[in-house]
Amino acid sequence: MTLAVEVLSGARLEAHLDDVAALRIAVFRAFPYLYDGDMDYERRYLSVYRDSPGAILVGAFEGARLVGAATGTPMEDHAAEFAAAFAPTGLDLNDIFYCAESVLLAGYRGRGIGHRFFDLREAHARALGRQHVAFCAVIRPPDHPARPAGYRALDGFWRGRGYAPLPGVLARFSWRDVGAAAETEKALQFWIRRL
Repeated sequence: MTLAVEVLSGARLEAHLDDVAALRIAVFRAFPYLYDGDMDYERRYLSVYRDSPGAILVGAFEGARLVGAATGTPMEDHAAEFAAAFAPTGLDLNDIFYCAESVLLAGYRGRGIGHRFFDLREAHARALGRQHVAFCAVIRPPDHPARPAGYRALDGFWRGRGYAPLPGVLARFSWRDVGAAAETEKALQFWIRRL
């Protein structure tokens, strides 16, 4: 069956938020995130994509089934979480578009959908007049015990799209890892590119 990638808005966006939540839980459960998520948290988290006029939600569909999603918002929607990290850069948060997540079920990878996710979010950022696009990715040590054999980080993909790490610019979030009893704080490296 053919895959379709499209920007979701209005009632269609609202109708798929629970599907995006389920995708986030499923995809981020794997290394490197090891996220042990729950639907109540996901619904609260994803409300920004329904409520922010500058947000974007891109869906990848096989027929009517959502198999992947990518999100983004103006960085100021996340100012409380990221302002301190970006302060030393001299960059204005109002010039940055934040690409939050790209989640795609494993069986659909390698078909160019990741590029399409970035293409559509970057086009949206340009339409909003943004000068930069940024995202962050969790940092795990190379010898992490849950690292699967043959694991390949996405750094090459991101660099190929023109992104580079912002040295010392880290987000810090807490979540419970799969198999853990409590949440622990994780550092996430910011990557950025100029549009």
